[in-house]
Amino acid sequence: MTKRVKFPPDFSWGTATTSYQVEGAWNEDGKGESIWDRFSHEPGRIVNGDTGDVACDQYHRYKDDVALMKELGLRGYRFSISWPRIFPEGKGKLNEAGLDYYNRLVDELLANGIQPFPTLYHWDLPQALQDEGGWANRDISGHFTNYAETCIKSLGDRVKHWMVFNEPWVFTFLGYIAGIHAPGLRDRPTGMRAMHIANLAQASATRAMRAVGTAEAIGTAFSMTAAYPYTETEEDGAAAERQHAFSNDWFLRPLMQGVYPRAYVDQERALAEMDMRPGDDEAMKAPHDFIGINLYTRTIAAHNPDDKYLGIRQVPPPGPKTEFGWEVWPAALYQMIMRIHRDYGLPTYVTENGCSYSTGPDPQGRVPDQKRIEYYKGYIGQVGRAIDEGADVRGYYAWTLLDNFEWAMGYSQRFGIVYVDFENEEKRFVKDSGFWYRDLIAAGEIEYDETVV
Repeated sequence: MTKRVKFPPDFSWGTATTSYQVEGAWNEDGKGESIWDRFSHEPGRIVNGDTGDVACDQYHRYKDDVALMKELGLRGYRFSISWPRIFPEGKGKLNEAGLDYYNRLVDELLANGIQPFPTLYHWDLPQALQDEGGWANRDISGHFTNYAETCIKSLGDRVKHWMVFNEPWVFTFLGYIAGIHAPGLRDRPTGMRAMHIANLAQASATRAMRAVGTAEAIGTAFSMTAAYPYTETEEDGAAAERQHAFSNDWFLRPLMQGVYPRAYVDQERALAEMDMRPGDDEAMKAPHDFIGINLYTRTIAAHNPDDKYLGIRQVPPPGPKTEFGWEVWPAALYQMIMRIHRDYGLPTYVTENGCSYSTGPDPQGRVPDQKRIEYYKGYIGQVGRAIDEGADVRGYYAWTLLDNFEWAMGYSQRFGIVYVDFENEEKRFVKDSGFWYRDLIAAGEIEYDETVV
């Protein structure tokens, strides 16, 4: 059964990007080296040996891209600030040229009626700080806090909504334990410490930003995946709850309540590995004003007694897949929004949601990416369903504006609603999905299926 829902008139429709994935200009105007600059230049790390050296060249083309956003009717733009553009060494001397770029970007957005929605850290850590231990070194909390203060003091007269982190689970676990993202470590004890120190830094930066007094709302964009039990057994239900605790709540509950959710089979051992110290429970608590949800798919969890850490086996989902290999399951976004609404009662933003399909332009320059349109219809419909059922969802940010450097996958995956021809001076072509999104924003309403779960 379908139902039509109207979005609130002030709903924030936008797109999301990140500095390393779109800016390029990796060593211009005093910018320092980031861990992704280093990682992408190491042989064998990235598909096809791709790097973000040029990416979409938004550093030089930001005015053209803002004009594209205006053409598509976007009301907000979620971008990230590159820490090594501001502090090339992560600390010490400020690079005024880097700060000036973001001032110009913010002014251009506002001049075109688009609200800036910056994220302070979207994975491009200054390499100089990684050389000192990165997120596994407690000193980083002070350096990050100083960086956060610097940004909000410079931009806070015009920027009112901020995000501290993007997906802390990803940059700690995948970067320090799994090793598939920068800095590419496979060191579990280091990764466990990094997760905890990231929580301490997140709270410290939040308090410092609030003290400046210009922010209207501060949040973080958390990577989330709705956890479904494989069967209706009690054991699989408990496994799904552990999956939720680890994937969705591991960086949220400490921020909001000063405690870690019970995710590990041996939780006490896990906390000891993280080097929890007296006073850390209060130090990592700094409740945010809203919660950002980055969600693409779901996870099906089964009990696994052979997994000594989480006791989970992830079951391959049966639904249709995108070219990235992620299952298309729109109800997962509804389930996640409602779970966060029940657990925390705060406003939420869908800060990332999207899909990868490689459809390119035809001879006339049209990009008929119907699969992406169907994906968005399903997922955005489920956002409307959550609003219809009482969740306070304030905005939706499609991932992503432009086809870009997709981390370890390089340029082999295309998530944009605008096609980028990387072989032809990064020429842009708005995809059919981009025009569909424009029309949705103008209409402000969508149908959703209220029977899917």
